[in-house]
Amino acid sequence: MSRHVSRTAASPFDTVEPRGEHQQKVSVAPTETVSIQLRRIEQSFGQNRVLRGIDLDVPAGQFLAIVGKSGCGKSTLLRLLVGLDSPASGSLRFADRSGDSVEANARIVFQEPRLLPWARVVDNVAVGLGPGVEESLSRAKALKALEDVQLSDKADQWPARLSGGQRQRVALARALVSRPGLLVFDEPLGALDALTRITMQQLVSRVWRELGFTAILVTHDVSEAVHLADRVIVLDGGRVALDLDIPTGHPRHHGDPALAVFERQLLDAILGDR
Repeated sequence: MSRHVSRTAASPFDTVEPRGEHQQKVSVAPTETVSIQLRRIEQSFGQNRVLRGIDLDVPAGQFLAIVGKSGCGKSTLLRLLVGLDSPASGSLRFADRSGDSVEANARIVFQEPRLLPWARVVDNVAVGLGPGVEESLSRAKALKALEDVQLSDKADQWPARLSGGQRQRVALARALVSRPGLLVFDEPLGALDALTRITMQQLVSRVWRELGFTAILVTHDVSEAVHLADRVIVLDGGRVALDLDIPTGHPRHHGDPALAVFERQLLDAILGDR
């Protein structure tokens, strides 16, 4: 099986020293977005077949949401996409816009922000660049990522002083700082209150439209999936039970009756009321 993907999650044990006040202007390279091709993907844990012959094509720059009941294989598929696990069989290929196979710069945003409590906000973001980046350049890139998520004014704060929504913005900035071609979201907004969640959905939609990365969202929230994604798939028993395009333009608005129609289709597929 063929797989080209970089490991993505910053270790919670990485240590980062607070940096000085010197700031440097930085020119950020454009995102090199990727397409994804999965063929006959199988995954098992012991005797439990979690994924059963998944075939899936995700065009470069698409926002795909994956929904389904607990245990349907959503998180397992996500972990394969970002290289945290390897499939039992099948092939996973990433390609650039010209169709050439590439090694994806992939990042993941989890439900928990996983910030380093001993590092200031800007240093938490800089962790996403990895080691070996010159100090002033690292800070400059981290500040640019904080600007992307509208949190520049919190750069030198400690994580403990931030709200839940602000901490999740820092986690998003840490994922964005390296300008990934693929950004995967694992229930990133599930722990937020309703109003903060809507604000974060708007933010995620905006940065995706501005930066152009390929996005994959795993969520239990059908409304969230329809609000954010170009396309939603329903997993059931390790297979794709429904593949639904959401042709409504962006940005989208909560309460739009056109979105409610798609929500109903997805719920019917998940609950078995077809």
